[in-house]
Amino acid sequence: MLILDIEASGTNYEKHSIVSIGAVDSDNPERHFYGECKIWDDAHIMDEALSVNGFTREQITDPNKMSEAELITQFLEWIEYLSNRTLAGQNVSFDRDMLRAAVGRAGLNWTLAYRTLDTHTMCYMHMVKQGINPPIDAEHKRSALDLDAILIYCGIPEEPQPHNALTGALSHTEVISRLLYNKPLLPEFSSYKIPWSV
Repeated sequence: MLILDIEASGTNYEKHSIVSIGAVDSDNPERHFYGECKIWDDAHIMDEALSVNGFTREQITDPNKMSEAELITQFLEWIEYLSNRTLAGQNVSFDRDMLRAAVGRAGLNWTLAYRTLDTHTMCYMHMVKQGINPPIDAEHKRSALDLDAILIYCGIPEEPQPHNALTGALSHTEVISRLLYNKPLLPEFSSYKIPWSV
């Protein structure tokens, strides 16, 4: 699997730009990718997005940073030899759509599949199989399994703030290993026990 996390200037893949990409090759989990870029010209910026990812307007418009197209090119080169490029992560359809739009803006060919593996779904199913009712956000009447809730369920502390794409990708990688294979994977998380295996 290609475990992916993208930080962006907002949530609309047509209007907003990627600002950083973090990824892990699940077949070779010590192999990571991380890169940052400036936003494309006239891309919109949501202050709420910046409050989550910790970037400032100055950082994402820094003319000394590589362009979104350059970052995408580096990323596509990095994934070229992965044997399994099925995208995985938390709400990874967002990451996929942001990536696909950036590939299009760069005039490059999209070679990744539409199918994805989502940690939210994995965790929801795992909880149900354990006889646990997944938490529901009473106000919005929907699942309350955000990444922090999934990390805690898997025995891992909440993700540090502000959110970082590589930290996110590493967290997704560890969660997937615990939920699918019932075993820890990355040394960063080795001191944290899997709650349902204790």
